[in-house]
Amino acid sequence: MSRVFAYCRVSTADQTPDNQLLEIQAAGFKLEPRRVITETVSGSTPAMERKGFSKLIDRLEWDDVLIVTKLDRLGRNAMDVRATIERLAEMNVRVHCLALGGVDLTSPAGKMTMAVIAAVAEFERDLLVERTQAGLLRAVSQGKKLGRPSSLTAAQLQVVRDKRAKGASLGDLAKEFGVSRSAIQRADRTA
Repeated sequence: MSRVFAYCRVSTADQTPDNQLLEIQAAGFKLEPRRVITETVSGSTPAMERKGFSKLIDRLEWDDVLIVTKLDRLGRNAMDVRATIERLAEMNVRVHCLALGGVDLTSPAGKMTMAVIAAVAEFERDLLVERTQAGLLRAVSQGKKLGRPSSLTAAQLQVVRDKRAKGASLGDLAKEFGVSRSAIQRADRTA
């Protein structure tokens, strides 16, 4: 007989998974408290790197059912969510997402839904990259300098170059000017 588990994730300590639990119960799922996994962790953390979710994976068995209220409870990265659902499908664990009409994401219809969601996520990511590139090109064409400002003044940069030419070490110069070694390396490269 299938066991039903619920995974309820919130991102911050001032949030509570109570609404997720109520939503799952309102959908008609009877949950034993020991089969409800709640945790507070960012959705950007891959599912398999979360303590609570990893413990859940260890507890799930063939033919179990995992309920989530929304797909973003599993994660915010479409590729990670897809990999997580594929791993659960390999374990023959059915994944039901209430926000998607309770569809089993491991079923053929669920796989199609996941493919559409992944395609939309990839499209949005491509649009974001496109907009970012256009914004950078516009800024450069307007004469704006990109990147963070140098931590050294023009005079300090010249002193660094002179001392490096005489053999001063990166570490010694970094200490002298109170900057990182990489700042000294950048100064040395701009010579």
